[in-house]
Amino acid sequence: MMFAFISFIAFTAFVAGYAYYKTRNAHLTESAEGYFLGGRSLTGIYIGSSMLLMNLSTEHLVGLNGLSFRTGFIVMAWEVMAAMTIVLFAIFFLPRYLKLGISSIPEYLENRFDKQTLTITSILFLGLYVISLLPIVLYTGAIALENLFQVSNVFHLDRSTALLIMVWGVGAIGAIYAVFGGIKAIAIADTLNGVGLIVGGLTVTLFALGYVGDGNVWSGLVEVFESHPEKFNSIGAEDSLVPFSTLFTGLIVSNMFFWCTNQSIVQKALGAKNLAEGQKGVFLCAFFKLLIPSIIILPGIIAYHIFNGQMDNPDNAYPRLVQLVLPDLLVGFFAAVVVGAVFSTFSGALNSSVTLFTVNIYKKSLNPKASETQVVRVGKILGLTLAIIAMVAAPLVANSSDGLFYLIQQLQGMFNAPILSVVLVGLLTKRVPAIAAKLGLLFGMSAYIIFNFIIKVDIHFFHLIGLLFVANIIFMLTVGYFYPRQTDYQEVYTEQVDIQPWSLTKPVAVLITLASISMYTFLAQNVAGWVMPTYYVVAVAAIGYVLWSIMQALRYTKASGAV
Repeated sequence: MMFAFISFIAFTAFVAGYAYYKTRNAHLTESAEGYFLGGRSLTGIYIGSSMLLMNLSTEHLVGLNGLSFRTGFIVMAWEVMAAMTIVLFAIFFLPRYLKLGISSIPEYLENRFDKQTLTITSILFLGLYVISLLPIVLYTGAIALENLFQVSNVFHLDRSTALLIMVWGVGAIGAIYAVFGGIKAIAIADTLNGVGLIVGGLTVTLFALGYVGDGNVWSGLVEVFESHPEKFNSIGAEDSLVPFSTLFTGLIVSNMFFWCTNQSIVQKALGAKNLAEGQKGVFLCAFFKLLIPSIIILPGIIAYHIFNGQMDNPDNAYPRLVQLVLPDLLVGFFAAVVVGAVFSTFSGALNSSVTLFTVNIYKKSLNPKASETQVVRVGKILGLTLAIIAMVAAPLVANSSDGLFYLIQQLQGMFNAPILSVVLVGLLTKRVPAIAAKLGLLFGMSAYIIFNFIIKVDIHFFHLIGLLFVANIIFMLTVGYFYPRQTDYQEVYTEQVDIQPWSLTKPVAVLITLASISMYTFLAQNVAGWVMPTYYVVAVAAIGYVLWSIMQALRYTKASGAV
């Protein structure tokens, strides 16, 4: 265990030291734009890594592996839809956001509608992070560290006390990391932790398969598959946690909200030095999302096999698997990466929360004459306050009946359909008025709470999200039809960054989309008695790419006057 602690401290210190070294002379925490957007200087590698780490944290490693322990590969629906919605973000949403030069989604809604819409949306985002993200990230991080280092046994504490101590320890360090570093320090540290998490996660999977196969990884995979073929089916039945039909209703709405309008994710790309770098980073994130099921889903199924399906709480499956199959030196390294992932999501959400309040509420309504220094100081105080609230609330999420990741999805349903519907209507229409947006936000949130938590209608919550999303859009369009704006809304290019798109945007978007569909259909066993081989889809993708390249070449040749 001593080697585990040494490797843990060494990697954690390296990441912190490198992040400090890269930002020590940048002076990016002295202004609001530098503190919240990294001075709009982030490149693709930082954006992609930071977006991935903001998403991939212990609520995935612990929570999603816990769900796969219960249900198998049906939970990969989140990851498959994610890659495709990330592509949508890169080609549709991001160019418009950078054109407008916004620092937050509510700021866009103020430009499109009015200041009250900005305030309502900012409050909803703050509620989203404080209620459904920050506490769960801290608690799942504490679970992982407890199982990896056996803190309760080492210090002779009961498990609940040990978890509480780790929640406050990780939360305090994460708050300092976020509040005093700013987004660029977070992005740099995320890059290192991102590499570590992917390498470490794949190592866990390979060691676990080797453990099952007596040193032979392929034999281990075959044994797990042959022992539990039902766990490898990607199609969820109607009575499962994630029915297949939800992919076409609320699941796509949830993913679009998270990857296209969620402030904590979008903020990484808003700090891009130009559109091309932003799109490179976003596509990099999408590419890695295709690898993620081997890290956050397959290990849960391996754990199910190793532990014979016996686990007091499936959310403990992944940390116990790591402790079982990795040598001490790698346990410490992986624990450091896990802590880094916790810091990433926790600090990223804190930074976004602070941005929302200081830029959209404090600066615009409470103290319009505040200096840059005052804005940053208020942001730091708020960040520390929210961190304390999250640490107090974290133990309250323990023992969720359907798992912590599923709990997150249910809680986020209060916010994702209303916010996404308002953003989409704003982007796609010119005459829908501000009153429609405000009523849509309030209606969507209150309706979800009533139907899902109070009345508890007999419908999957993802279907409910989908229905409310459609209802919200119809409602706003109806208001816009009868009470339109007096003038059309006009987007104005602020010229803060270059918005020339990346030259490979279209082919990369097509390949990632086809690869996502390929992964899903490859695991669609026992559906109408067929399985679509992956190589068919890959072949179609390759042919499509070649044809697209030929068309582009012909178009360029014609435009240049060669023919």
